[in-house]
Amino acid sequence: MIRRLALLFLILSHFLIFSQQGEVNLISWNIKDFGRTKNTEELNQIAEIVRHADILAIQEVVAGYGGAQAVAKLADILNRKGAKWDYVISDPTNSPKYIAERYAFIWKTHRIKIKNRGWLISELATQIDREPFLLNFYLEGKRFTIINFHSRPYNKDPESEIIVLSKFVIDSLKTPLLIAGDFNVDEKMPVFNTLKNSGYRTAISNQKTTLKWSCERTDYLNHSIDNIFYSKNIQKLEGKAIDFVRYCDELEQARKLSDHLPVFLKFSLKD
Repeated sequence: MIRRLALLFLILSHFLIFSQQGEVNLISWNIKDFGRTKNTEELNQIAEIVRHADILAIQEVVAGYGGAQAVAKLADILNRKGAKWDYVISDPTNSPKYIAERYAFIWKTHRIKIKNRGWLISELATQIDREPFLLNFYLEGKRFTIINFHSRPYNKDPESEIIVLSKFVIDSLKTPLLIAGDFNVDEKMPVFNTLKNSGYRTAISNQKTTLKWSCERTDYLNHSIDNIFYSKNIQKLEGKAIDFVRYCDELEQARKLSDHLPVFLKFSLKD
C-alpha cells in the first residue's frame, strides 16, 4: 500500500511539474514615469510584486535619460531574488513632442527564450502616437508574440488607435498573440468588438486598475483600462489585477510606485 501511494505521488508530482512547465505567468504594468523618479527602495518594492512572473511587460518607461537605467536596475534587483532575468528596451516611440516613451520586457531566461530584441511597429507610427513594441518569445520551442501598447489618454481619442491596432493584428499576425497594455478604454466598449469577434479574450473583466488620488469610503480604485488581450490559440488559466494597495492608508505610498495596478495572466499555448 505504501509503495502504491509513493508511486501515485511520483506520478502526480511529475504531472504537476510537466503542467507547470507549459504555463507562462505574464504581468503587464503601466509603471508611471518609470525612470529617475523611482529610487532603490521603490524598485525593490516593484520587484517583490512581479518576481513570480515569467514575463513582465512595462509601459511608460521614460524616453530620456533614466528610463533605460531604471529597467536595467530593476532587472538587476530581480536577478538577486533567486532567478536569472534578461530584458529589452524599445527605442523611444516616434511621437509628438513630450509624448514619446519607451516600452520594456523583462523575463526569466531559464524557460523563456528570444531570438531577436523586438521592434516598434513602424507601420503604425503615423496612426498611433506611441506605436506598440513587438517581441517574439519561445517556450519549449513554441513561439508566441506579445505586443506592448500604451494608447493616447482617454480624452484624445484612444479608440482610433485601438481600431488601427486591431486591424493590424488580425491581418498581419497569425502566431499565438497577446496584447498587453494600458488601453485607456474599458474592455467592455464596442471598439474592442473587432478583436473579440476574431476570438480574442481578456485577462480581466469588470476590474478597476487605476488609483484615485484619495480614498473614498475605502474605495481607492478608479477606471478599468489596463488589460491583456489574448488570441484563441492561447488558453487562459488565471487572470487578475494585482492589488498592491489594499488599505486606504497605503494609497499615498502606493502611488509612488504607480497609479496603475499590474494585470496578471497565467496561460498556456494550445496545441
